[in-house]
Amino acid sequence: MNEGLIQEADLDEEEEHAVRGTRSLANEELSMIDKNQTWKLVPRPGKRKVIQLDVKSAFLNGWISEEILVEQPEGYKVEGKEDHVLSYTRSPNEHTLYLRKTERGLAVVSLYVDDLLVTGSNPEELDQFKSTMQTEFEMTDLGLMKYFLGMEISQTAGEIFVCQQRYATEILMKFGMENCKPVDTPLVPNLKLSKTDGVERVDEGKYRSLVGGLLYYTATRPDLMFTASYLSRFMSNPIELHFKAAKRVLRYVKGTIMLGICFRKAKSLKFLGYTNSDRGGSLDDAKSTFGYVFYLNQGVICWLSRKQETVAQSTAKAEYVFATAVVNQAIWLRKMLDDLHQVQGGPTLIMCDNQLAVAMEKDLVLHDRTKHIKIKYHAVREAKQCGEVSLMHYRGEEQVADIMTKALCKSKFEALRLELGVSS
Repeated sequence: MNEGLIQEADLDEEEEHAVRGTRSLANEELSMIDKNQTWKLVPRPGKRKVIQLDVKSAFLNGWISEEILVEQPEGYKVEGKEDHVLSYTRSPNEHTLYLRKTERGLAVVSLYVDDLLVTGSNPEELDQFKSTMQTEFEMTDLGLMKYFLGMEISQTAGEIFVCQQRYATEILMKFGMENCKPVDTPLVPNLKLSKTDGVERVDEGKYRSLVGGLLYYTATRPDLMFTASYLSRFMSNPIELHFKAAKRVLRYVKGTIMLGICFRKAKSLKFLGYTNSDRGGSLDDAKSTFGYVFYLNQGVICWLSRKQETVAQSTAKAEYVFATAVVNQAIWLRKMLDDLHQVQGGPTLIMCDNQLAVAMEKDLVLHDRTKHIKIKYHAVREAKQCGEVSLMHYRGEEQVADIMTKALCKSKFEALRLELGVSS
């Protein structure tokens, strides 16, 4: 026998059980491949090259004109035909989203690799879709969505609550912080970190793992968006001070592990955004930090915290330049709402706490203030003229996007966290 193979006689009971399980899974996959007629076996050609197959890859089954020869692997997985969704129309704005509008109502399908999320306004339409798909493919109906990609979903007639309590517990256990003492804020108020804070290096892999876990946790915790984004700036050559700051975040997670986002039923959808920036907030390069938040009614649906690519010469420029990114996001979200037949009747209001930035969007006469700003950033004005968005001044004390730009004191942080809709 080839030395690269293991004889079953050399395996202990546990290993033999694992081998049998692997073979069972492989047989199941081969059966599905055969059923879907994904490919057929042919004699090996004499002078033709045969490619190898990455056994961990899932791929979409599409039509190709070329003849492809594939070496049979020892085990592989074929999802197959994920892009076939009956008569559903693929959204031009989000390629994982498929929709079907009929007299019976709207049906929506979201595709993630080999998982399908199905929703809509007519139960009969959804039942027909599931029945047809189960006839065509080997599928399992998992019922009402309760857990997806690390997110826990609780659904009632009037609201949907989304959190990551189980995921957060795993992070705490991974770093030995499951019994730590909680704190009220993720970062020390007004904390300013630098890449040159000290020379005590820490395990780079461990730091990246911690911050990466926090970044994924922000899928349901917008109150941690600035914190995770801020700590990610020190992924390369982190020092002890950075790691201590990251561990403090875990202490905050410990005390707020039950929190998540609640979406409540409403008769109509009001779509608006908030944006803010912290001029020159970075100690290392004096670049500004900006953030935005978008709402549907009282439910926050999109948020971001990021350091700007260029150094702003003024607070107004920092706000105005970032407003372009906010406007682009607002336009994309408006298109997504259009796909879902929730057309916005008027311009989307974006609340900005800088009066001059708002004036620059409205008044083309302010040449002296805007001549040094690149033309691409004046897309804000174009979007306003098209009736898609409109900037509006909003006081800094009540600006919810402030939580996306800096480390805040307890009272303000908790007030804005509540405004974000983060609750238990």
